[in-house]
Amino acid sequence: MADGLRERKKRQTRQRLSAVATRLFVERGFAQVTIAEVAAAAEVSVNTVYNYFEAKEDLVLPPDEASPTRIAEIVRQRVPGQSAAGALLSQLRDEVRRRDRKLGLTEGFAPVLEMMRATPTLSARLEELGRQMTNRLADLLVEETGAGQDDPVPRVVAWQLGCLHSLVFAEIGKRTTAGEGPEAIAEAVLALLDIVESLLSEQVLSYAVRKG
Repeated sequence: MADGLRERKKRQTRQRLSAVATRLFVERGFAQVTIAEVAAAAEVSVNTVYNYFEAKEDLVLPPDEASPTRIAEIVRQRVPGQSAAGALLSQLRDEVRRRDRKLGLTEGFAPVLEMMRATPTLSARLEELGRQMTNRLADLLVEETGAGQDDPVPRVVAWQLGCLHSLVFAEIGKRTTAGEGPEAIAEAVLALLDIVESLLSEQVLSYAVRKG
């Protein structure tokens, strides 16, 4: 019980620090705000900020939310009878329907997105994160299917699913910039996922089905 309470408090502190920092970054620009200023605004010490976030960029892209293992973990946790593609499609649909904050489907996200796009280190972090997600998924597919290291299929499937994941975020970003609200964006993204699923080959849709 004590461990559960401790972890909940840590999570709440991480979220508060991230929220305070992001507000400052939006107001003044990422490069213009120091960690000391974030700490002062959050009424904690500089060391406390660094205890929760190793780098300044982590305050905007928390590792527990923007993780290079995200897609691989979604696939790893799929239920029996579900393929890798099926697991990702199902998870994305669920997150869109819940208006999950990690997708940016919240009111007021547009200024945050604008700030991120205007910050080279954050843009580079997002690009590298996409590559890492795809590579981690490819490694998992090789492991689970027993494919040989020279077999290109796991990498090709991982690339297609990585592109699908990126497409969802790109669509949300485009529509957010255009001024659409979360409800309209969610509806459009769900329709987009239906189109993507209809266009994926049967080989991709049935690849790496979890045996049960």
